[in-house]
Amino acid sequence: MDLLQGQLSDGLLDTLTSQLGGADKQQTSNAADGIMDALVGALAKNASTPEGASALNNALEKDHDGSIFDNLGDFLGGNTSNVNARTANGEGILGHILGNNKSSVIDMVSKNSGLDTGKIGGLMATLAPVVMGALGKTKKASGLDAGSLVGMLAGAVNARKSQSPIMGMVTGFLDKDGDGSFIDDVAGGLAGKLLGGLFGKK
Repeated sequence: MDLLQGQLSDGLLDTLTSQLGGADKQQTSNAADGIMDALVGALAKNASTPEGASALNNALEKDHDGSIFDNLGDFLGGNTSNVNARTANGEGILGHILGNNKSSVIDMVSKNSGLDTGKIGGLMATLAPVVMGALGKTKKASGLDAGSLVGMLAGAVNARKSQSPIMGMVTGFLDKDGDGSFIDDVAGGLAGKLLGGLFGKK
């Protein structure tokens, strides 16, 4: 989360704000923070099963190694020529991460930031590759495997729940059985046990 938020300098926020049109910089900043929190929360949920963790790990290794940060200003400005198509496919990434929950997340971020829903959708598609790139960069730098990714995501979610209203709402509606504990289960080792069976760990 620090890596993500650290990348959105004043200059890049100005770029994003100008692309949105009719938004002020604070709205853009609030919306960007909410989007990043929501996507990290959803990724943690998706990675809480062995299949989800393996799929995320593979996606990071194949398409999201963090190289998007080499030309981040150009990418956020709309120039994707230096990024491969799958890395830059924000809508495709959102489909994998959020599925049918996309509209609910857009509504939540809109209400929290004051930015209208039409602008949130476009901003979310722009930032989704950046979130994946940050995960890929961290994975590469720290030598994380699928199990370690799960732990990192769970830690990020728990750290942000007390600071971000969006993170709390996201973890609530993504909890399918309604017990409010999916991320606690991940952090408590449930996913680690599942992953142990998948990857032959004890």
